[in-house]
Amino acid sequence: MAGGRGGGGRGGGRGRPDMPRDQQVSRKVSWLLRHGAGGEGLKLGKGGYVSVKEALNTNALKSLKITFPELREAVASNDKKRFSMILASTLDQVKESSAEATEGELSPEALQSIPESDDPADYLIRANQGHSIKVDTEGLLTPISAEAGNVPDVVVHGTDEAAWKLILLGGGMRKMGRNHMHFASGLPAGFRSEVAAAASGAGEGEKEEAAPVISGMRNSSTVLIYVDIRKALEKGVKFFVSENGVILTEGDEKGVLGLEFFDRVEDEGK
Repeated sequence: MAGGRGGGGRGGGRGRPDMPRDQQVSRKVSWLLRHGAGGEGLKLGKGGYVSVKEALNTNALKSLKITFPELREAVASNDKKRFSMILASTLDQVKESSAEATEGELSPEALQSIPESDDPADYLIRANQGHSIKVDTEGLLTPISAEAGNVPDVVVHGTDEAAWKLILLGGGMRKMGRNHMHFASGLPAGFRSEVAAAASGAGEGEKEEAAPVISGMRNSSTVLIYVDIRKALEKGVKFFVSENGVILTEGDEKGVLGLEFFDRVEDEGK
């Protein structure tokens, strides 16, 4: 849809009764960290992190009797890398490191020096993106800019025909209840750009195709909106990238990413 689901985050993260246990856990955790933390008595700290122990003690997670091992597995196995879990002590080490270090990041050597723990009180967890609740983006999202040299070559939003018609009528994309609109820096497995296909058919397909992205677009998308991010940046629209590679923007001062920033639109459903 145009910018993601809003408000309830899948109705409190409830899944179908016949849904596999791991999916129920993932949905409930996603709802809590993206949408329901405040209502469950959790306050998102620096980088969007909350205490794992406190998260496990919320009514939301207790309703499914989610255990610490299950939570760790949900983080490790999520195919879109929606969550991050770290030892709380890693943030302390970052604060003591040089000002050049990025919040939440440590060198491999530093990470190896931090012992694992089986106590949930020693850990912090966050959703890497997708929030509808207020969260400090410092340490959570990395700004994209030409100066930083991290402007992606591809920025694409996946939606469906009905939402695309609304985007046209509204003059652009909107956040739809979330803090940001979501984009991918490439196409998921099973998708192929019309431009790439045409180039390949014309004998120009020598260039190796980019690896499929894992986050930023639903696999059910039928309409692909490619954005001219450099043009948008030049006009003052701010973009960010999350830890799991999702491209994000709040749009302009009205919360809109206008049609003038759309490079092309492809219909995957035809």
